[in-house]
Amino acid sequence: MPTRQAFKQAQLDLLYAHERNGSLCAPFVSVLPVAGASLSVLAGSLGQSTVCASDDIAARLDELQFDLGEGPCWDALSTRLPVLSPDFPASGRHTWPLFANALHEDALGSGVRAVYAFPLALGSLDIGAVDLYSSSNAPLDEDEVSDATKLASLAAWQLLRRILADQPTGDLEPQGTDNRREVHQATGMVLAQLGISAADAALLLRAHAFSSGRTVAEIANDIIERRLDFALDGTL
Repeated sequence: MPTRQAFKQAQLDLLYAHERNGSLCAPFVSVLPVAGASLSVLAGSLGQSTVCASDDIAARLDELQFDLGEGPCWDALSTRLPVLSPDFPASGRHTWPLFANALHEDALGSGVRAVYAFPLALGSLDIGAVDLYSSSNAPLDEDEVSDATKLASLAAWQLLRRILADQPTGDLEPQGTDNRREVHQATGMVLAQLGISAADAALLLRAHAFSSGRTVAEIANDIIERRLDFALDGTL
């Protein structure tokens, strides 16, 4: 069980990962009883790729799930809930037969005994998932699941920043005074809906615009006209 100081350090490492170009995977491994971690973008509009993997086994877990279209990361994304498989060799064959069989036959994955996945989602925007694996079938306890969920939330913000940092912004940005006023108003509404900072609310507007192939001004107008709600029960 990690000390609270170690967990706080893991949170800080993720909080500043984008600014410092730090690892998004290492904080999970440092404070959770797992052997490895990987983070993936799974939402089609944002692309589909492994962003980081702590080792070759973690990378292979992602690769097999991408190839087969099934596995804990896909379930975490679709349900927006943690997926826990502490006795993977037995339960995995029933839940994800293709993935479990492929992993069992793979030289890298044959020693995996437990697999966990946590969704990467912000408001109504789905981004991807965190995959964790262990060579022991000891389950994560309630506090460890809570810690992993909190780390996943921080990782989601940093992952979104990295995705948008690589994208041109010119076509997305509002043009004209009226558009900028609407974007400012919509940012305030998102801030109220999700209880986040103005900077994070503006980031989500850009993310929704990019993922939907629209402009920030168009997304802002949808928010103001109540056609789009960024809360978990929103329409996007």
